[in-house]
Amino acid sequence: MTSVIPGGEYLTGALNAISQSFLIPVIILLLVIIVATVIIAGGLISEYTSRKNIPVTRIRDIIFDINKAESSDEIKNIVENSEIPNSQKKVLYEVADSSDLDHDNREALARKLIEDEENKIDKTLEKTDIITRVGPTLGLMGTLIPMGPGLAALGSGDINTLADAIIVAFDTTVVGIGAGGLAYVISKIRKRWYEEYISDLDALVDSVLDFMKK
Repeated sequence: MTSVIPGGEYLTGALNAISQSFLIPVIILLLVIIVATVIIAGGLISEYTSRKNIPVTRIRDIIFDINKAESSDEIKNIVENSEIPNSQKKVLYEVADSSDLDHDNREALARKLIEDEENKIDKTLEKTDIITRVGPTLGLMGTLIPMGPGLAALGSGDINTLADAIIVAFDTTVVGIGAGGLAYVISKIRKRWYEEYISDLDALVDSVLDFMKK
């Protein structure tokens, strides 16, 4: 068939060559993503087994104990003997040790420490968020790229080439959507955990700051 655009066959040929050159990188990336997703899922299970689920009643008791404390050393002892995660204890220690600062600088320090914890959480969630978006996209690319040659082969009666193209298309779609779906579930679970973590940390830091005002 003659191209409507003069020289259009060269342009479409170039586009076809470019799109076909993406197939192997797409397949490699999908393999990397599915392996990374399985590893992240294993990390989620490990995190679940070691995670400290602190009920709100216990956070309330810690806040009451901090309010009744008479020195920053006593606050450290309360924090040390509590069941909260070590990362939260470290933040509370630093806030309790900031007695040499005025109130505004103490609050600035506390905000910075909490932001640092939030940044760590964002970096952890970033991996699964990327997979959630990129996985299905790569799966769609892996579906469309081989279908071009497959349909062209069908036009010439080559059923085997079409069958191979369909197999690649289905496999990449399943892997891409599967990795994206699993990453989405992992991300949602972790976001709920980390929201509770930051909420508890905010409350505890505020109680220490209120004590430091006295």
